[in-house]
Amino acid sequence: MLPHGDPGPYAHPRTGRTLTYPARRPGETEDTVPADLTPDPAREHQAARDRRPSDDVDQVQAPSTGPSIAPSTATSPAGDVSAGQPRKSRGRDAFDNPPRSTQVWKPTGVRRKEVLKALGIFQRATADQLWRMLRPSDRHDRMTRDTLNALKGSGLVRVETRLESGHQLWVLTEKGHKEAKLLLPKNVRMSALRKLEFDDEGRPVEADGYDEHAAAVTSTAAVLTGAGYGTPLSWQTEIAYRLPYGYTQYADLTMRAPDAGVPAMLLEVDRVTEPVDDLVDKLRRYSDWFELLAPKADANKERAARGAAVHDFRLWSRIYPPTGREGYVPVASVFTGKTAAQRESRMRRLEQAARTYFAGASYPGRSAGITAVDYHRAVPVVVAELERITADPAGAAGAVWRRLGREEWQTLPEALDNPDGDRLYAAQWKEARDRRAEREAAEREAKRPVCARCGAKFSDERWQQVRQSSWPGKWDDLCGECAKESVARAEAERAAQRLAEDVAATAAEPETLRVRGLFRRRG
Repeated sequence: MLPHGDPGPYAHPRTGRTLTYPARRPGETEDTVPADLTPDPAREHQAARDRRPSDDVDQVQAPSTGPSIAPSTATSPAGDVSAGQPRKSRGRDAFDNPPRSTQVWKPTGVRRKEVLKALGIFQRATADQLWRMLRPSDRHDRMTRDTLNALKGSGLVRVETRLESGHQLWVLTEKGHKEAKLLLPKNVRMSALRKLEFDDEGRPVEADGYDEHAAAVTSTAAVLTGAGYGTPLSWQTEIAYRLPYGYTQYADLTMRAPDAGVPAMLLEVDRVTEPVDDLVDKLRRYSDWFELLAPKADANKERAARGAAVHDFRLWSRIYPPTGREGYVPVASVFTGKTAAQRESRMRRLEQAARTYFAGASYPGRSAGITAVDYHRAVPVVVAELERITADPAGAAGAVWRRLGREEWQTLPEALDNPDGDRLYAAQWKEARDRRAEREAAEREAKRPVCARCGAKFSDERWQQVRQSSWPGKWDDLCGECAKESVARAEAERAAQRLAEDVAATAAEPETLRVRGLFRRRG
């Protein structure tokens, strides 16, 4: 909202910077964009005049309301530019959003509800942010602004202030707050109402509580939603995580986007203003919260659990769905502001100081060549830069995320994945097992006995037979075949010996009988 009185130079109530707004045209109101952003209709592109509205918007042939439908962003009429993509420099006649068109879009009830619910969650947002969050497929934010103006006419929303960027900041009225609360699911946290304040003369006082951090938080949710990570209902702000030592950690954003491969993620937006130690403390507190036992969980069983089984005993698993990967719910730090070099330095310092919480532990067996990492009790931490996201053609869906502990920039699912975790451990463990089996087999072969007669190696059966024998055998130094031959030869020799003894005994028997008969006759 512009200051009361004639437009012109004035001091911004929060920053103290001197701003200048151009004089209004006849019929122009305070809720319109500055006149210098309005393109010349005489030079507007023909393709922009002929563009048809989207299917969920009613078209009404009526005179234009003038500058109130002028765009807040400039995009090319020649090609689609989705929300979250970088803007390119173009002339003032290159707007997609013709201000003097004879077509006026009548917002539908669907769009009205979308805006009300989004403001119910995020409390305050610009038309640009709502466009990128709710309708990234739209070519510009015109229909979003028309929806806001329609809701303003119904007394459901109002303009809280105009930002230094020229964007109007929209909030819910008390009436709109009640209606948004009815529209939102019960499990979605409703933001607090921004009440309108008045000065001593009864005039509305321009709010000054909106800071750059709040803007960055909403912009982060907008670009992620525009890239396909959930819907506005996927987000919650300022969720409290209470710790047993009396501290409560608040997350700037909580995202649920299971369809995009991210069942849950906590986001912290940092404008490079607080000490790195504070960021490390946040990760420590998140780690402490993830380790809290669930009510009635058995502490002894939790201590004995290994791998992913440990999470079944933790409090966080009662609140958030399984991540689909090793580790706790991931935490993303989105940096914005200052210079690229300062942001890079900040990410590096955070990486060095917070390694305890995200690095994971080594699996046993490093001597066997196992380098895999056990991430089951680690906090996956990814970092991004809002400037990098908005500059990438794919927005937040591009390779604009970096997992702390890695060097390359990846897409979010790639950064959250653990190729060096359980999958690598299973492969390396199998390789180590195979190598050990080969080594043991080679050592066993080296110890395999050789037949003293033929020089052949013992078979497994013969070797086992010799090893199981209680007493040293006569032919233990012979292989199975040679031992059989020796046994057969010995049996044959014993049989021949027995036969010879029997023959000799038979030959000696008649002489004995003759002697006995002689003595009988003499008696």
